[in-house]
Amino acid sequence: MNRLATELVGSLNAAVLLAFGRQAGMRLFETADREEASVAARSFFAAAISLPAFVCLHLLDWIAAGPPAHAAREFTLDLAGYGLYWAGYAVLSHAIVAAIGRADLWPRYITAWNWCNVVQYLLVTAAALPILIGLPGWIAQAAGLIAMGWAFWLEWFITRTALETGPISAAALTCIDVFAGMFVFGGLEMIT
Repeated sequence: MNRLATELVGSLNAAVLLAFGRQAGMRLFETADREEASVAARSFFAAAISLPAFVCLHLLDWIAAGPPAHAAREFTLDLAGYGLYWAGYAVLSHAIVAAIGRADLWPRYITAWNWCNVVQYLLVTAAALPILIGLPGWIAQAAGLIAMGWAFWLEWFITRTALETGPISAAALTCIDVFAGMFVFGGLEMIT
């Protein structure tokens, strides 16, 4: 297995460990200082790996509610928003992490954030599957609520662990991420 493939598998393994509350997952992201920036840069492959789950969520929404009137246009805007949000949050978080005096920990943080997004997308997608198999709506809603809660907890956990910060600071950064996503995708909805 080549180095990149080994790194991808190791990063996904680390994200799964973190998803189960195991701080050992964060240690798998630690590298020599001179390699940190390149590992962080390569962690953006997580966006490509998460893209099928993002598309699947849109298709599941359309199955449940029917396709929108201008489906191709809305889907194109959502894909643009996906990339804008992913890159935009990295830039925003870099500035915030520097402002709270943790700039040296940002490469580890953004690496963990990127890879844990893969796990979050898989959780949310799996939670949406009850719609496909015709289970009662309350089961789908409960599964969605559990998946979203776990996703928020996971981001809080990796933020707290990677940045070695307190629970309030980790919650604030998690909320900023949520609001950034709402801003990007809410703004795109206004366009359509």
